[in-house]
Amino acid sequence: MAIDRVPVLKRCRSLGLDPIYLGIDKKSNRESKKGNKKVSEYGLQLREKQKAKFIYGVLEKPFRNYYKKAERLNGQTGENLMILLESRLDNVLFRMGFGRTRKETRQIVDHKHVLVNGKCVNIPSYLVKAGDVIEIKEKHKGDTRYKMILDVTAGRLIPAWLEVDQENLKGTVKALPTREEIDVPVDEMLIVELYSK
Repeated sequence: MAIDRVPVLKRCRSLGLDPIYLGIDKKSNRESKKGNKKVSEYGLQLREKQKAKFIYGVLEKPFRNYYKKAERLNGQTGENLMILLESRLDNVLFRMGFGRTRKETRQIVDHKHVLVNGKCVNIPSYLVKAGDVIEIKEKHKGDTRYKMILDVTAGRLIPAWLEVDQENLKGTVKALPTREEIDVPVDEMLIVELYSK
């Protein structure tokens, strides 16, 4: 399995991204060395794609597959792409506050701690649908790990399209998000331009 081992803060610096979008409160003390180099149109498009891939933790091949799927759906391709990425199970758990970062929620899903509509799901890229009930397995609810996670994520804003019961580590997807509800600093139109070349 391919793993991205690039240091997170270094990658955030190079993409001009605030680490808070990844659930990380640290700040990098270094300034990124940006000369007076003018970035080409292709460079801008590529950076937006890299940002989206990095934020959601998706590698190139699955990302391209999401793009192809977004093209087939009704509506604008860019918006569809962002909605597909946002409705991944690991991201939904992150949004619910059941993990400090998306990497952590991905690990929680991999370790079979998550039930979707009462069934165990261990695929982080599983796409949730409106009405899905997501919860942590009963035997793991008392783990100190989740108490620590909830302490850290207590102040995090939960999007309007999710309903969360943090006491019972349970949540419901009320509806799929609209583009306006996705607070990720990515210009998806540049990604569409890049792939439509």
